[in-house]
Amino acid sequence: MRTASGSGRAHAKGILLGEHTVLYGSPALAIPLPRLTMTAHATQFTEPGPDSFLMRGPTGTTPYPCPGLLQIAEVLTGGNGGLRVEVVLESEIPAGRGLGSSAACARAVVLALANLLGHELHPQEVYELVQVAENAAHGRASGVDAITTGAVAPLLFENGVAQHVQVGFDGLFVIADSGVAGRTIDAVCMVHKAFEQRPRASGKFANTVSELVRSAARDFTGGNPSGLGRSMTECHAILRDLGLSTTLIDTMAAAAVSAGALGAKTGGGGLGGCLIALAQEGKDARRVSRALRAAGAVRTWTVPVGRYTRDGR
Repeated sequence: MRTASGSGRAHAKGILLGEHTVLYGSPALAIPLPRLTMTAHATQFTEPGPDSFLMRGPTGTTPYPCPGLLQIAEVLTGGNGGLRVEVVLESEIPAGRGLGSSAACARAVVLALANLLGHELHPQEVYELVQVAENAAHGRASGVDAITTGAVAPLLFENGVAQHVQVGFDGLFVIADSGVAGRTIDAVCMVHKAFEQRPRASGKFANTVSELVRSAARDFTGGNPSGLGRSMTECHAILRDLGLSTTLIDTMAAAAVSAGALGAKTGGGGLGGCLIALAQEGKDARRVSRALRAAGAVRTWTVPVGRYTRDGR
């Protein structure tokens, strides 16, 4: 029999620049993607039994095994006196696309369980619990996903600390799904091995990307979308040269720029996933979206940059 229930919600994220160097203490620039949501509904039952996690999708509800989520439940419920907790997840975030689906899942679960149990969690406590699941899922998580999946404004993230980036222009980000799951762990290992063999290249890579991140943050605040776009495109070229892009993502990036995007780059860890492009106006975003779909994207989403300003966030 049910005794109590609670719910929690999180959203997707996109990393504009710095997704690999952030693991080594360099900055990253990230944006929340509020249109793509993850919702968790937690229910407590009087019958004893193990906690369970289910994913509800178009074809039905299936088990969603994740050791990190079980750890979260154990911390928040303290064993719960043997009572069973069931969490049902509903996601609009495609998995494996560099959009933070695992972090959004963990954040939604943390908030749902806290709501169920009547716990008031400090944002830092939520972040630390999400990191438990992220480290279990990825081996070593920078923390940028754990924060941005609950953020309401662009963030400059460095050494575990995030600060809001003021937005000084209107424009639109166009997110394009390649339809191919990225391989974050493989990409991280590829970068690590490459720099083990070439230590000097590691420092140059980190310094170059850090400069691009800081320049992009200044362009965000200073109202220079063209500068932000150039930094995105330059960062994509660096990641491509490291072997972290794919032929399809490169084709999509070229198509976006040819259609009028101010810049475009692969998103997430690489080796698949999504592309993020920046458009100046609505008509440009529509043209870029069409070009991306023609180049192989299976779907696109548009995020107005100005919404962050209008919402005061």
